[in-house]
Amino acid sequence: MISNKETGTRGELEVIEKVTCPNCESKLIQMPRNFPLYDIQCTRCSFRSQVKTFNKKPSSSTLGAGWDIMEKVLKVGYLVPSLLLNFKWKEKDIEHQEIRFYPFIPRINLEYYRLSPTARRANYRMFRYKNMDRLPHFLLYKK
Repeated sequence: MISNKETGTRGELEVIEKVTCPNCESKLIQMPRNFPLYDIQCTRCSFRSQVKTFNKKPSSSTLGAGWDIMEKVLKVGYLVPSLLLNFKWKEKDIEHQEIRFYPFIPRINLEYYRLSPTARRANYRMFRYKNMDRLPHFLLYKK
């Protein structure tokens, strides 16, 4: 079975392969491994984005990441980073994929939670994106 980290890395590479920069249409590249907040950037302009990949149909709630860095970013007044959601799923043996771009995510769409004390990363502070179906977005790729 493929780990979440592998799914994420593969998803970033898929996004880079299938879409161009939503700002200037130039090539996208991966950020260095473990770079905070951002996964990809444009080779030409200052566009950067986080990428989340899921093997499921698009949904209104999506797992985010660690809360600590996001909390610091929000405390100093920066906006929530833009987000590319890469959804892949099968329906009646037909493979589907959508890559959606969310340029603006209000703070109220982040929901903080803490992992349980028995989780592998016990008590780790995390967040999820909620009510994403209510936010404007651009469909960058559809299969």
